[in-house]
Amino acid sequence: MTSDVNRRTTRRQGPATLRGRAVPQTTTDQRLLDSRGPADWVHADPWRVLRIQAEFVEGFGLLAELPKAVSVFGSARTKPDSPEYKLAEDIGARLHEAGYAVITGGGPGIMEAANKGCDEAGGLSVGLGIELPFEQKLNDHIDIGLEFRYFFVRKTMFVKYSQAFVVLPGGFGTLDELFEAITLVQTKKITRFPIVLVGTEFWGGLFDWIKAQMLTSGKISPQDIDLFHLTDDPDEVIRIVSDAHEQQARKAAEEAAVRAAATEGGNGF
Repeated sequence: MTSDVNRRTTRRQGPATLRGRAVPQTTTDQRLLDSRGPADWVHADPWRVLRIQAEFVEGFGLLAELPKAVSVFGSARTKPDSPEYKLAEDIGARLHEAGYAVITGGGPGIMEAANKGCDEAGGLSVGLGIELPFEQKLNDHIDIGLEFRYFFVRKTMFVKYSQAFVVLPGGFGTLDELFEAITLVQTKKITRFPIVLVGTEFWGGLFDWIKAQMLTSGKISPQDIDLFHLTDDPDEVIRIVSDAHEQQARKAAEEAAVRAAATEGGNGF
């Protein structure tokens, strides 16, 4: 006889919904990363590679025509009546007004707030969810939603389709996204884009620690401090993002003009 617990347990796993006894005891990421015997790896990994490939193909296909967009990160535990939720909602609306779609992790809290602000302002709202051991569905303010099995595939989509990261107070997941973005920009693996930390009281201690410990000990370079901005003002968030993209557009136009002039000069010989 199925227990009440089994009947209530629900797991979203990629596009599938599993309940009760069908819910696995581990996530897809756990099964990928756990150590296994040699025979298990030989037989299981080729199929996992195909599943990973399918997630990339589906993500690229769904988001390929997405207009310029900004990813907003922050805690899923933020309550709707909190100032941080209201701030994220405001930023979501302002990003739409500035001409951007909004991408979040698709869950509750800060993610829901940013999606809601963008959605209610008439903008394009995107949610990229993830399979987790506990139930977490996409929020109700998303126009385009996709749920991933693998964190690294999902993170690739955030980076590939975002022109900026706006990071509100959050936990380990928020820090993970933040430092991955900073690392990719620092190492020039991606074109530099704005990274804005919102909440000076929350982020100030981390910012001071980076300067006092990492910078003074030579673990990072002085110019690395300029890879991200710290503010409380939603107007400044939009200004930082918009100004950076205007500068990038001017630089791209100048470089195109130089290439065109060089081509014309070459044709003259």
